[in-house]
Amino acid sequence: MPPADLRVRFDVDDAALTALHARAFGAAVPEDVTPWAARLDRHSVTWVGAFADDALVGFVHACWDGGAHAFLLDAVVDPAHQGVGTGRRLVERLVVEVRAAGCAWLHVDFEPHLEGFYRACGFAPTAAGLLRL
Repeated sequence: MPPADLRVRFDVDDAALTALHARAFGAAVPEDVTPWAARLDRHSVTWVGAFADDALVGFVHACWDGGAHAFLLDAVVDPAHQGVGTGRRLVERLVVEVRAAGCAWLHVDFEPHLEGFYRACGFAPTAAGLLRL
């Protein structure tokens, strides 16, 4: 399988991105979701998509505080494209873009089974707090 083509701040197809998340997380496609394009335009410093044959197969974005801090969110790769480095390439490109935007810190939260992936992407352990709302 050839490496996916990475595209920064691409024109987001809301249905395609929602369907990608549903496939990757094994969930039904929600019917009442706020359009991705609107959320990204409002909150994200940047986003990166992975495309194979012009189909969206991976995605990640970073929200920010408008200053030094950005937050990696929604990293996802289609199950058929996992295990070939697509996720790591997405995160590495996002890091480059967030740094170029002037951010000094990139935060990420993840479930324990993803620790190895994020450590391989260069994230160091840190103490943090979490409040379920």
